[in-house]
Amino acid sequence: MNILVTGSNGFVGKNLVSALKNIKTGKDKTRPDIIIDEIFEYDIDTDESLLDSYCSKADFVFNLAGVNRPQNAEEFMEGNFGFASKLFDTLKKDNNTCPIMISSSIQATCIGRYDSDYGRSKKAGEDLSFAYGEETGANVFVYRFPNLFGKWCRPNYNSAVATFCYNTANDLPITINDRAIELELLYIDDLIFEMLDLLENKEHRCEFDGINTVLKENGKYCAAPITHKVTLGEIADLLESFKAQPNTLLMPEIADNSFAKKLYSTYLSYLPKEKVSFPLKMNVDNRGSFTELLKTENCGQFSVNISRPGITKGQHWHHSKWEFFIVVSGHGLIEERKIGSDEVLKFEVSGDKIEAVHMLPGYTHNIINLSDTEDLVTLMWANEQFNKNKPDTFFEEV
Repeated sequence: MNILVTGSNGFVGKNLVSALKNIKTGKDKTRPDIIIDEIFEYDIDTDESLLDSYCSKADFVFNLAGVNRPQNAEEFMEGNFGFASKLFDTLKKDNNTCPIMISSSIQATCIGRYDSDYGRSKKAGEDLSFAYGEETGANVFVYRFPNLFGKWCRPNYNSAVATFCYNTANDLPITINDRAIELELLYIDDLIFEMLDLLENKEHRCEFDGINTVLKENGKYCAAPITHKVTLGEIADLLESFKAQPNTLLMPEIADNSFAKKLYSTYLSYLPKEKVSFPLKMNVDNRGSFTELLKTENCGQFSVNISRPGITKGQHWHHSKWEFFIVVSGHGLIEERKIGSDEVLKFEVSGDKIEAVHMLPGYTHNIINLSDTEDLVTLMWANEQFNKNKPDTFFEEV
């Protein structure tokens, strides 16, 4: 299969082309039914003469070319309608009736707040696309996108989320006039997943009830099935919690496939170099060091402990707290003794054979570096964050 992607250097185009290349080269093996021979990338700076060659060879076309922020309103129609017309004429000249995906916008509904030159140009492009399909018999898939967000989206252009992420990551202010304004947002990876579904003839059809997308098996339009409705205030609050994470070490609750998870990935993609790494507070003494790595709201915290040669650490127990000790470097001994008992459980541990050892509630425990020359490095997980007002930690030698 030869695939033509117009607008290949744009936000969606870059992500789609990257996904297609991963499939073509075998790096992505999750789509075995998609066999790609060539990917033709076409954008505003591509030699125009190549369009005819690409159109003659294409087995599928993704038309993502368009204009979002022109210098004058007339360019909306030229970029969003005019190029589509040129593309269709070129395909017809080459007698190529391959399937074609058309990127449109919910602003094409041209009602209420979406009544704009941009929306009208998108609607004109839709009408032209459906007419082309009727004339040629080609399968035409028109997608009306809501607001998009994700990595590689250009800030201070046409995405509030990209701007908010960029500004927050770079310590710049964000402006919100009404925190209650709600956006319907589509994450770039969910969009690309739908584009790959389309190549496998598994597209999702829809109709529009006003400006709302309603999935419908025989709908006229197509849509990615997963979007998120979020207020500007909720976005700003989440971004502030992400920004604070290097200081608090607290990772916010991020459920699988949640908006928060997708927003955090997006936020990270805008971090400047000086924020990609950040220092952690090491508690250092003559025995070694102890450093908290990460805290979670409901799943405890992670730390790393370094013990100098011959050093014993721990010698305490907990009523309810439990932990995992995982030695990743060095050679040591973990001992545990049930309170009120003389029996000692012993576990010899080594970075050469990584294993997790439970620290049992009601058992005093320690960890001993058995080496005379090497540090003992232990990753530790506790089921709850340390609370200095309720430490649940009591000294007693094993």
